[in-house]
Amino acid sequence: MKILVINCGSSSLKYQLIDSETEKAAAVGLCERIGIDGRLVHTVAGCEKLTFDKPLPDHEAAVQAVLAALMDGQHGVVSSLDEIGAVGHRVVHGGERFTGSVVIDDAVIAAIKECNDLAPLHNPANLIGIDACRKLMPGVPMVAVFDTAFHQTMPKKAYTYALPYEYYDKYKVRRYGFHGTSHSYVSRRAAELSGVDLNNSKIIVCHLGNGASVSAILNGKSVDTSMGLTPLEGLVMGTRSGDIDPAIIEFIAKKEGKSLPEVMEILNKKSGVYGLSGVSSDFRDLEAAADGGNERAKDATEVFVYRTAKYIGAYTAAMNGVDVIAFTAGLGENDKKIRAKVCAYLKYLGVEIDDVRNDVRGKEALISSDSSKIKVLAVPTNEELAIARDTAALVG
Repeated sequence: MKILVINCGSSSLKYQLIDSETEKAAAVGLCERIGIDGRLVHTVAGCEKLTFDKPLPDHEAAVQAVLAALMDGQHGVVSSLDEIGAVGHRVVHGGERFTGSVVIDDAVIAAIKECNDLAPLHNPANLIGIDACRKLMPGVPMVAVFDTAFHQTMPKKAYTYALPYEYYDKYKVRRYGFHGTSHSYVSRRAAELSGVDLNNSKIIVCHLGNGASVSAILNGKSVDTSMGLTPLEGLVMGTRSGDIDPAIIEFIAKKEGKSLPEVMEILNKKSGVYGLSGVSSDFRDLEAAADGGNERAKDATEVFVYRTAKYIGAYTAAMNGVDVIAFTAGLGENDKKIRAKVCAYLKYLGVEIDDVRNDVRGKEALISSDSSKIKVLAVPTNEELAIARDTAALVG
């Protein structure tokens, strides 16, 4: 069965057409600058990337452009939409209701809307993509795959905030965690690559990118993760502050004469390594600046590395040990220096990195030495494949 995977953002739409039997992508692409001018980047397996500038006034137009590209006589991969058996949609927040992926119906749509307050930047965009596909592909089964679902196995002691309990009762204020599709895929793949039984394992996954999170995965289930009610909690990230003293919000508001929304804008979009360095949220830019003598860029990287290592230590304690540590996402998969710096803090666990093995980008690799007590891996994430697998399981 051919499955179309849709990952819809506020001004972009990523897609892949995946064969559920071979698990290979026939085509991948990106619609960007939706609502501005519009650009479609489309790549067929084994062929060069194609870029088309075309008007994309809204997400429905973007979905139409994707379907047209997939059926195009020159660079298409299907002759008609009838060949697409199902559509899998990434949805960021499913709240407590969804502990797994579900076939989309009107009740599911309503439940996703109820979570909009918990993910105001993501869920509305996800719903736009779903609505556009339902309109253009009536009768084709569609599945919602939630970023939060994998972390619904966290015990109460891990997801509970020490706030008046009424806020949980009334508003479900608790820790949810994100990047769940990535953490699920990478933990399973890490177990396979390291020869560890997933059902009898202690795995820590470090999803390090512009958005970053660490998860503790015990016997294949998430028992803790660094992000919380929103993706703002946890690690220092590209533009997000991560963990801070909550009193800082009021302090800055009073000192700077800013409103609560303005301070939250700072924490979400002007902080992290970007705020620390004053250079960029991209670690490649930070490395270049640090090499050129920029001390703030160097410090920003060190803060990021230190916070990541602290979370690994915390989750080792939470699981009373660790068998495998896996690095994934843009930074975790590609930056050997960041991996080495994080692991330099883990010598007390017996972690030893092999410099030759660690010299890898975007490939699955064991990067620890044979004498290392803990296996350390680089594992490229594949959220689209994970979404396709869930979709096939539900509609196949």
